[in-house]
Amino acid sequence: MGFTEKQEALVKESWKVMKQNIPEHSLRFFTLILEMAPAVKNMLPFLKDSDEIPQNNPKLKDHAFIVFKMTCDSAIQLREKGQVVLRDVLLKHLGSVHLEKGVVDSHFEVGKEALLGTIKEAVGES
Repeated sequence: MGFTEKQEALVKESWKVMKQNIPEHSLRFFTLILEMAPAVKNMLPFLKDSDEIPQNNPKLKDHAFIVFKMTCDSAIQLREKGQVVLRDVLLKHLGSVHLEKGVVDSHFEVGKEALLGTIKEAVGES
């Protein structure tokens, strides 16, 4: 099932809006993940033993920025090129970290819902 030209234009316009404030949107993305799946906090070493409000944690801000930008860039690549191009070393590292932390398919579903929620909040009704 493909996008119509109008849908594709909306996706591209949404990404332009998102790129204007990646730090804010990336933190919102992770906030939604933690709200939907609080146990994820225990998978992140910089949050695991912290009583600090996650949104105030500078390491979470850095991590959220990297993950959110990579996620959005990958979605654009997939749409434009039909594949995501990441270095093998990075892909193997990501896979091993996710495996070590116990990430399962349902966590990616949470990530998808958090991403869609973040986009909806950022671009509103458009």
